[in-house]
Amino acid sequence: MALSETDIESGADRVPAIELKGVSFSYPDGRRTLKDLSLVVFSGERVAVLGPNGAGKTTLALHLNGILPLQHGEIAVGGLSINPTNIKEVRRRVGLVFHDPDDQLFMSTVEEDVGFGPANLGLSAQEQDRRVSVALDRVHASSLRTRTPHHLSAGEKRRVSIATVLSMDPEVLVLDEPTSGLDPFGKRELIKLLQQLEPAQLIITHDLPFALELCPRSVIVSEGQIVADGSTAEILSDDALLKRHRLELPYGFDRSFLNAHGSGSFRCP
Repeated sequence: MALSETDIESGADRVPAIELKGVSFSYPDGRRTLKDLSLVVFSGERVAVLGPNGAGKTTLALHLNGILPLQHGEIAVGGLSINPTNIKEVRRRVGLVFHDPDDQLFMSTVEEDVGFGPANLGLSAQEQDRRVSVALDRVHASSLRTRTPHHLSAGEKRRVSIATVLSMDPEVLVLDEPTSGLDPFGKRELIKLLQQLEPAQLIITHDLPFALELCPRSVIVSEGQIVADGSTAEILSDDALLKRHRLELPYGFDRSFLNAHGSGSFRCP
């Protein structure tokens, strides 16, 4: 792991929400996308996962609720090891929000989509309705309840996608490129929403200013391995590190924002 000593000490009394130890994965064509990857995310943390295309970020995300089977290593969610016998409980604990909301929204109405997970848990109709109401209220989308998902704007779809996983009462949220397709106002709304949510969050993003605003901690994944782990502000201040891993702040980015978010410490493994 590449946490600083200060980070380790401050996390000693916290409960790990996600633990990955020595995780490796290869696709059927032989392409190895994760290589002995280890990571700990504590309860309540928001951690950005940065890295170039093809680095293994989405492959990592798909392991966390069992969409991709574990080949090598260990993964635990809230202390529960991922294996075939408990995969249903793991998927309740880990809410995965896909890159494209249209991959997540497939029912005729918003309330049917948000209620799909609770219905599959076998909950009563009354409890399903309660969970739908609470989840939509948490993402400020109650007014969308009877709408058709595919007629919503990109920002509305994103909020409803998050509601579909919140209705399962997860312990962890994993979001894959959540700012994709959002305008600046929609991005600001999303930041405010995610800041208000309690579950641990692992946020895969190419949007470095978004990561800086939302996530105190970031990791860089490159060629299937974590190559840096620490303060988001400190990582984004290291131009050489970013260049080595094909990351770049937007042209004209005001670097005073890095100082405003403070300097932490990190080291490369």
